[in-house]
Amino acid sequence: MKKWLPIIIILGIILLIGAYMASLNNKLVVLDQNATAQWANVESSYQRRADLIPNIVSTAKGYAEFEQSTLVAVTEARSKATSINIDPSNITPEQLAQFQQAQAGVTSALSRLLAVFERYPDLKANENFKELINELERTENRINVERNRFNGAAKELNTKLNQFPTKLFAGMLGFHEKAYFKADAGSENAPKVDFDFGKDENK
Repeated sequence: MKKWLPIIIILGIILLIGAYMASLNNKLVVLDQNATAQWANVESSYQRRADLIPNIVSTAKGYAEFEQSTLVAVTEARSKATSINIDPSNITPEQLAQFQQAQAGVTSALSRLLAVFERYPDLKANENFKELINELERTENRINVERNRFNGAAKELNTKLNQFPTKLFAGMLGFHEKAYFKADAGSENAPKVDFDFGKDENK
């Protein structure tokens, strides 16, 4: 019996480690899937913005004197942003930085468009255009909310991955940290553009 004791102890340790890793894997799967699902919400919000842009550009094009270069810039920025795809199971800081840079280009182009739009009373009076801009504002706010929620889900996963002894086994199980969205300077909130359509600022 004594000669089997070391083997029994080793087998017991292996079983305990196996049980722990199975339990750990299940917990990490839940956290990883939560972050992945939230990333889908982020992408959906950005896609909503991308879907609005053609209608905004099309409406503005109806005004022949409207700056065409501004519309081209918005269209090109949208095209670049929608061409970037990220694997939600492996969101690296480099990938997310590239994604953010492209989306920032869209934000910048839209801000310029809206600044120019202020100089066109007829376009400002267009009810369809006003509703599109209002929807854009709501979409920008939703993007900010979903990004923050993604960061929260990623933080929960990353915290667990860096805890001991999880850190020893996470890589073996195929789990890795997810990158965070990082706000650009001055971009804590949705872009500051005029959605008041010429209302008296003193009111």
